[in-house]
Amino acid sequence: MMFKLKSAIVLVWLLPSLVMAKEVPTSPLAVGSTFEATDTLACGDEANADAQDCITSLGWKPTKFTVKLEAAEPGCGDFLVRFPSAKPIGNEQNDLVAMEWFAPHDDDNRIRTARAMVVIHESGNNMTVGRVIARGLSGQGLHAFLVNLPGYGPRRVPDVAKPENILAAMQQGIADARRARDAVGALPLIDHSLIGIQGTSLGGFVTATVAGLDHGYDRVFILLAGGNIEDVIMNGTKDAAKARQKLAAAGITDEHIKQLAHGIEPLRLAHRIRPEDTWLYSGKYDEVVPPRCSKALAVAARLPASHHIEMSCNHYSGAIYLPQVVEQMRQRMSETQPAAAPASMPHSAAAQ
Repeated sequence: MMFKLKSAIVLVWLLPSLVMAKEVPTSPLAVGSTFEATDTLACGDEANADAQDCITSLGWKPTKFTVKLEAAEPGCGDFLVRFPSAKPIGNEQNDLVAMEWFAPHDDDNRIRTARAMVVIHESGNNMTVGRVIARGLSGQGLHAFLVNLPGYGPRRVPDVAKPENILAAMQQGIADARRARDAVGALPLIDHSLIGIQGTSLGGFVTATVAGLDHGYDRVFILLAGGNIEDVIMNGTKDAAKARQKLAAAGITDEHIKQLAHGIEPLRLAHRIRPEDTWLYSGKYDEVVPPRCSKALAVAARLPASHHIEMSCNHYSGAIYLPQVVEQMRQRMSETQPAAAPASMPHSAAAQ
């Protein structure tokens, strides 16, 4: 579900940081450095049988794993962080998670200690919006880590991208997004007092499901997503319609789509989301993720009205709100306790 950007707006927003940036950062970290991490996944007891089935299919047995720093590609942060997927699907290249580290720097261009946000990108192959958000958060003084979902970036292999493999890939992506919290926690220069997660569009659905899996993240920000994935695929227009056409071309029936969607449906776990630490940003005129799908998640997760911000935009024109959304996320990440309501946003209103 590609989230197209207004290039001029993004360029103007990022220009100050690009102009002020120095050529070579100084950091105690180095390519090749390794760190030992341990899963903190703790799903707890679940009385709802369907939710328990969902947890069983998405979860894994916590274990120790190794995090390694590699060189980042130009424009893709300070380092590329690698760690093994918690739910490997049998492809060596894809099963090694890639996470782009956009670090905040001090006046001497040294990476500094700060809180961290894991960012889950949209469906576009270039992960453009995810990188813009990660850079924006880094410019606001937070460590930002862009997880490359299965089939993206260094994990791009033909088999993973096949429509018939979408369920396994999405389940793996959810596990990777959750394990990313513990990979980040193992790194130096991270303020462990608060680590958040943010996802846009496709990444927003992943983030919503992760938030219901357990309470590993301290803050959760969901942008242009919601619940009822089946409704999105079957009735959404534009990018959702393209996804539906690809599935049909691969011989996947409507009934199979329903089964696939059910396996990763955020609403199955939404009652487990911590509402006081979760914010949902949706478009009033979103044609890809219908507003009813966003509202369904807000209701199921019992979000306070002030935590569901409806923007006067569709799935693509929401780009104009990115600077304000990033600033609001920074505010939430700097607080000791969540505030009662987000800062005001022009032309937006809380959900009913």
